[in-house]
Amino acid sequence: MKILALDSSGLVASVAIAQDETLLAEYTVNYKKTHSQTLLPMLDEIVRMTELDLDTVDYLAVAAGPGSFTGLRIGSATAKGLGLALNKPLISVPTLEGLAFNLAGADKRICPMMDARRSQVYTGIYQSEGEGLNTILPQTAMGVEELAEKINDMGQPVIVLGDGVPVYEAVLKKTLRVPWEKAPLHLNRQRASSIAALAMVYAREGKQQTAREHRPQYLRMSQAERERLSKETEAK
Repeated sequence: MKILALDSSGLVASVAIAQDETLLAEYTVNYKKTHSQTLLPMLDEIVRMTELDLDTVDYLAVAAGPGSFTGLRIGSATAKGLGLALNKPLISVPTLEGLAFNLAGADKRICPMMDARRSQVYTGIYQSEGEGLNTILPQTAMGVEELAEKINDMGQPVIVLGDGVPVYEAVLKKTLRVPWEKAPLHLNRQRASSIAALAMVYAREGKQQTAREHRPQYLRMSQAERERLSKETEAK
């Protein structure tokens, strides 16, 4: 099985190619550039370096959300375009599950945190189980202090990761009462290789869709949509 995976759901842009048990290539950038500038050039470079014939790809996998609205649209549009052009099925991997899968095999609870602004994070809580993940708390948007209390109530050691951790680390230090630690730097952000690895699990479970069926999972309205709704409500 060969999978081409994309993740542009957060600050990181990442592209990977995996075949069966082997990661053939991964290209990840987290440096002050928009995904519209980086994702396609990264894809082109990884295809060139591996001499990949895109027709040999079995599935296209994409981090489907939640995350940055712009980043999700760019990733989804790229995956949909490739899927339609190549007539290949898509596998939508929830962003937080993909991020948690960086720590597959960990013996502690895994809590990815993406900064959602306004003292909120996109988050979930997972436990590594078999070749996949057991979902303890499905991905959602919530306040950081509320999340910390949920973790406390579970009473289990936890590993946190994601771009929300440095933003809200002071809150975690103040609020968490269970043993916790941060993921190491090479595992603490989105990686397309994890999207590819989890997509292989999903593929074996028959979780796929056509390119036309794919839609990003935003979880909440964008700032522009909230402002528009507010103005419409005020006008009534």
